[in-house]
Amino acid sequence: MDETIKQQLQYLGLRHLSKEWDSVLETAKKKQFTYQKFLTDILEKEYFDKTEKARLSRIKRATIHEHFVMETFPFSRQPKLKKRVVMELYESLRFVTQKQDLVFIGPTGCGKTGLATSFLVHAINQGYRGLSIGFTSLLDQLRIAKGDYTLSKLLKKFQAFEILLIDEFGYDVIDEEIIGPFFELLKKRNNHTTTIITTQLGFDEWDKFLKDKHLTAALLDRITVNCTIFNMKNCISIRAKNIVYATRK
Repeated sequence: MDETIKQQLQYLGLRHLSKEWDSVLETAKKKQFTYQKFLTDILEKEYFDKTEKARLSRIKRATIHEHFVMETFPFSRQPKLKKRVVMELYESLRFVTQKQDLVFIGPTGCGKTGLATSFLVHAINQGYRGLSIGFTSLLDQLRIAKGDYTLSKLLKKFQAFEILLIDEFGYDVIDEEIIGPFFELLKKRNNHTTTIITTQLGFDEWDKFLKDKHLTAALLDRITVNCTIFNMKNCISIRAKNIVYATRK
């Protein structure tokens, strides 16, 4: 490839053509592409290259701890979970387009984080921006931001994501100093964006970590206006066990 052409392609951001110039020309010559087919083929490959780069960038920014996908979820081991209902919501992306909140309630190991992450990853793959964050980490960031006067900036950052997954909701008790910013975040996201929550605690237990019955009632009232609840309390643990006993029975 001529160095001038290479520089021009790189300047225009035509990454695929820049890397595969000789191969593209050879394929077109060998298959005797028409001009239209030749240009269409180039555009399709460039489009795929750019969209894939953008998708991977969104996945990276989402800070997902473990990339669960719906195809690997063991529905057969959770017969109490209605697969048809789950898949309809998942495939339609209705939870995003209708700005719906998702709440997964169940014991540890039942697969709630896996399902929640699958919904998040699917939405990101379809072009939406999302973030996964642990409940304790969220509280820590709010606490630090309040201390260094960057709280407004942090709240805007969290509000900008079209899907926000808060994992292990209620794992820690909220300090009185940040309960206001926390409630403000969820209030502003409500009916404007999608918030996904995983928790071991039923709604009747949320006041234990929120430490305010009136605030708990107000929060639940907002969340349940437009929400799908996955009650997995009776689901069994599907987490793999690898136990080695070092003592004799």
